Amino acid sequence: MLAAMEFTQISGKQVSRIGLGTWAIGGLDWGAVSDSDAVATLLSAVDRGINLIDTAPIYGRGRAEELLGKAIRAHGHREAFYIATKAGLDWNTGREGVFADSTAPRLRQELEHSLRRLNTDFIDLYQVHWPDTLVPIEETAALLAEFVREGKVGALGVSNYSVAQMQAFRSVAPLASNQPPYNLFERQIDHETLPWCAANHVAVLTYSSLCRSLLAGRLTHGMTFPAGDIRAVDPKFQQPRFTQYLNAVERLAAFAQAHFGKTVLSLAARWVLDRPGISVALWGAKRPDQLDAVAGVLGWKLSDSAMAEIDQIVAECVTDPVGPEYLTPKVRE
Repeated sequence: MLAAMEFTQISGKQVSRIGLGTWAIGGLDWGAVSDSDAVATLLSAVDRGINLIDTAPIYGRGRAEELLGKAIRAHGHREAFYIATKAGLDWNTGREGVFADSTAPRLRQELEHSLRRLNTDFIDLYQVHWPDTLVPIEETAALLAEFVREGKVGALGVSNYSVAQMQAFRSVAPLASNQPPYNLFERQIDHETLPWCAANHVAVLTYSSLCRSLLAGRLTHGMTFPAGDIRAVDPKFQQPRFTQYLNAVERLAAFAQAHFGKTVLSLAARWVLDRPGISVALWGAKRPDQLDAVAGVLGWKLSDSAMAEIDQIVAECVTDPVGPEYLTPKVRE
């Protein structure tokens, strides 16, 4: 018998503890994805008990949201989907790259465009994708609070925010969630962010739970990544670090199999879910079969001793660690 999906709550709504992340479905940074595969993946996620779907306009320059809208129409029941989308990034600047932009005109435009692409009149969780250092956070929070009062947004969240930035946001509007990167190899939020969110009842949704596929167990020594693949510019996938991380994955895979009869992918996702203060781990997929492994994450737990042994493996293998800082968008002039 398959283990049941685990659930938690965000602002009083029940959401699955594994959420589907749609960055890959957008089709720009992770290789091409057909519309049929993308919609089938979204519908398969819901069939497996995953109701939280995390998306953003930047994923495929609107395509991920459009595909989610198609999936909702195909399914026929909007209430089966907890839509978490984002705002605050601009790629239409005439300059190369992505820029943080939380100006009021930009956020208002993004909200209307997201509602249209998603084919809905209501977004369950609306998140600021990255902090804009040129706009006071209190102004951003006040504008998003207006979206809630207008009935277009249910709850407000942030992503990639520091504790000080979350405090500033929360001084103006209720803050339901924070979405930082978090995985076995990227733990920068352990010291301040997670304790603050727990103390202030802010849900934590983690992205890059498998560290851009490093922890999926499919990568091998000597692999390279084509231009356009986000891993081509990720320092974790460049030598000599790539070998260090792959060595860690090999040892973690052996540990997972010996102690739990599980894959390293299942171990990595379970590790995130079992960390104190984590509400939801996001899971990226481009095809329905990439969701098959979700079943291996459910129905078991990691003990304190297992957590300690995992920490030791990572520390011994990864002697030159690097975080996800390369993802930070540019600042407008």
